[in-house]
Amino acid sequence: MKVALVHYWLVGMRGGERVLEALCELYPDADIFTLVADPAKLSPTILKHKIHTSFLQKFGGVKHYKAMLPLMPFAIESFDVTGYDLVISSEAGPAKAIVTRPDATHICYCHSPMRYIWDLYDQYRSSMGFMGRLIMSIAAPMLRVWDVTTASRVDHFIANSHYVAKRIEKFYRRDATVINPPVDTSRFVPLASNSDGPGDYYLCAGQITPYKKVSLAVETFTKSGKPLVVIGAGADSKLKASAGPNVQFLDSVDDKAMAHHFAHCRALVFPGVEDFGIIPLEVMASGRPVIAYAKGGALETVVDGKTGILFKEQTVESLMAAVEEMETRHESFDPATLSAHASSFAKPIFVERLRRHIEDCLKGEDVPPSPVIELKPSNVMLEKQAMRG
Repeated sequence: MKVALVHYWLVGMRGGERVLEALCELYPDADIFTLVADPAKLSPTILKHKIHTSFLQKFGGVKHYKAMLPLMPFAIESFDVTGYDLVISSEAGPAKAIVTRPDATHICYCHSPMRYIWDLYDQYRSSMGFMGRLIMSIAAPMLRVWDVTTASRVDHFIANSHYVAKRIEKFYRRDATVINPPVDTSRFVPLASNSDGPGDYYLCAGQITPYKKVSLAVETFTKSGKPLVVIGAGADSKLKASAGPNVQFLDSVDDKAMAHHFAHCRALVFPGVEDFGIIPLEVMASGRPVIAYAKGGALETVVDGKTGILFKEQTVESLMAAVEEMETRHESFDPATLSAHASSFAKPIFVERLRRHIEDCLKGEDVPPSPVIELKPSNVMLEKQAMRG
């Protein structure tokens, strides 16, 4: 059986690339097809495979690939995968649109429907210049039609969370089996029992984009005066200028420094709506709790009162109340419990669930959705309240 792995673009090693890495380990002889690739930023596991790039690699390369969104449908459909029996697309962009032969099996692991043409369209468009807004206004309606139409090319959808599965059903009218993405919990360990304990600062980590609401954390902690460390690329001068002296920006740090901050922070602040959210689980694997907005993937990873605290509104008042609650309940969060919870999302568990599901798909068996973590009643109630708000 010849296997092709299709990934939207390869310009770094984030959550989507970790899923691709696991697929590479499952299928060591598979070829990879992607719109653009930067080999210098990829893992040795991925680089072992033959990587095919589209004409966008020469046309604009990794530096300008985001600006070439209107050309991506033509680029992904230019690939010839008729020689492959199994095609697995890793999707958060146009990857699922790959054209396979009629008797091939196409399985799509969907990290998210394209957020920049669906639920986050207005946010992305408003952040562009005049020409960017004009192009998006013209291209987005056609891209939406194309995106919905190409969903029919997929034989089986896998979603990385129940939150994403609901959006697949909403936008594509397709069911999806939920298999949460892998978390490399082996990289993170709680502080030793004889250590001095965590520091007094809170942490906000990850790439800084508008929908992650890092600005909400900065505003809240500037008002409260409590220490906050912000780690991640993308902080502009306006955000930094709005921060008080108690807020420290570190931009990007290496894996060792990130693991240190995960283990030594008082808690992680996670104020945005994520499709899943791997960083909260990495922090839990490090023995630290999480303060998260009660919507999206956080409802599937943060158990309110056990592994963290959920707040209901994306406002300074709601987040500040959650921080104050963390201050009073901080000692009640057990590092061993937090670490054990994170381990249920470990990479070996993901790989085994994915392998079994793909085998069942190839046999033609119907595979019912199998949630990795059961939502607590309190979490479901919070999600409903957040949706009403």
